[in-house]
Amino acid sequence: MARRAERAPSAVLSVKDLQVYYGSSHALQGVNLNLVSGVHAVVGRNGMGKTTLCNAIMGLVEVRSGSIRIDGQEATGKKPHEIAAMGVGYTPQGRRLWTSLTVDEHLRMTEIRGSAWTVDRVYDTFPRLAERRSNGGGQLSGGEQQMLAIGRALLRDPHLLVLDEPTEGLAPVIVAQVEELLHKLAEAGDVAILLVEQNIGVATSVADDVAIMVNGQITTVMDASALGNDRALQQRLLGVGRVDEADMRAVPAPRPPAEDEAEAAEVAPDPAALQDAKKSLSGYVPPTRWSRARWEGASVDALPEPVAVPATPAASEIAPLFAENLSGQVLVAGTFDTKAQELGFIADRLRARGISVRTVDLSTSGKPSSQSVPPHLVATWHPRGASAVFSGDRGQSVAAMAEAFERWIDAHSHVKGIISAAGSGGTALVTPAMRRLPVGVPKVMISTVASGNVAPYVGPSDIMMMYSVTDVQGLNRISRSVLGNGADALAGMIEAEADTQSADQPAIGMTMFGVTTTAIQNLTTALEADYDCLVFHATGTGGQSMEKLAESGLLAGAI
Repeated sequence: MARRAERAPSAVLSVKDLQVYYGSSHALQGVNLNLVSGVHAVVGRNGMGKTTLCNAIMGLVEVRSGSIRIDGQEATGKKPHEIAAMGVGYTPQGRRLWTSLTVDEHLRMTEIRGSAWTVDRVYDTFPRLAERRSNGGGQLSGGEQQMLAIGRALLRDPHLLVLDEPTEGLAPVIVAQVEELLHKLAEAGDVAILLVEQNIGVATSVADDVAIMVNGQITTVMDASALGNDRALQQRLLGVGRVDEADMRAVPAPRPPAEDEAEAAEVAPDPAALQDAKKSLSGYVPPTRWSRARWEGASVDALPEPVAVPATPAASEIAPLFAENLSGQVLVAGTFDTKAQELGFIADRLRARGISVRTVDLSTSGKPSSQSVPPHLVATWHPRGASAVFSGDRGQSVAAMAEAFERWIDAHSHVKGIISAAGSGGTALVTPAMRRLPVGVPKVMISTVASGNVAPYVGPSDIMMMYSVTDVQGLNRISRSVLGNGADALAGMIEAEADTQSADQPAIGMTMFGVTTTAIQNLTTALEADYDCLVFHATGTGGQSMEKLAESGLLAGAI
């Protein structure tokens, strides 16, 4: 293209053999990338390392080895502000705007005197921002926020603009607007763009070349138009679109659940067998649509058959081998990608009272997590594995994570308590697992929906629902007070502990409703010397509560 010829032949961005780790997890495995001019897109599914690549370029994660050169200068090991000063603009995933600043304040604060990009030029490029200049960052639509984030980056007069998922979470009509503005930037030709994107249509429409990232490596670089016009090629390289029978033959079938869950739970797995299985699985990569044979165009029939691992244990059997013992711990659970500040406040409040806390991240965005229990570990407890959770469809992902968390909590039911803070979606995600815990284990849910009908969330359990008053979005004088009270309430429950005088007596469940009151009173009087009589109001939920105790093995009988 013409704009490529106008640039010097040296690369604006050159990445060679980039190696990045998160602890012992190898996130980037020898990434190589070269951007001379124009727009270069990096595409791939969630968890492939795309955001880690952006963070590495910007100095936000440590690089173990390899080289990142910007306009010929080595950037590896430099701090983020030093990399920005080298002429790199960055719009991170999620936009990261200041909700308390107006559009105009965002732009005026980042403008550089003498820059080719001025606030007025940004307004000319994005007329919608000029109309909304007095609105706060938190009052903008998703598309407007993305325009502001890009405009803010351009005001630093960058030679290289790194865009991480600019269309993520946007409605189709807004995606079209963002795509149009990327076309304008590309046509201007005065800034090279590295576009990290999951939307194949946007990536192939805007970019000159497309790099395909799989499992921390760039496996293929090709002309964007060739990929955009070939649906079959997209399916083969990216797994996009319809999955045919041949694809399904290449994917190992998930292990079916045991027909008798109770019987399966009673049979303790042999520790030596589990260790052997863990060693066998550690080096096993089943052939999928992402396997090298697919990248090189091999037919599905040429793919190797899945390796047979004798008596392969389910995820629920293997995962405890890698997890710490959470017995006696208090869990702070929720979506840390959006509620980290609020959940972190609760965790710190509990730790200040001397309570041992473990944080459980239930995010479905696929972002890296530094919490005690990261999302990918919880996701492995889903019957179909982590891929069922990180599907790219938010609704399906949240439902799948809720199911995975229920199974995970079943294996960690000896925790001392659990607390969360969330809106409606997060409440629906966490409370099913809370209901799986035995009655008596403290459970606190601080929620925006707690002032309405909470029956769908509480069910027959003893969850304490607490209204958040303000939205669970940032810390302020109200949210600090409410979140703090919730943490203190949980701490009080744990420190006080229930009176267990009759714990040695077998428990009898009894239902009572109106005309049976006298009968139940007489039965209680006759039995209370030898039995702990638990009376439930027969309104429906009371009966469900009694059934829950029976399922937990806490009842010796029922009347």
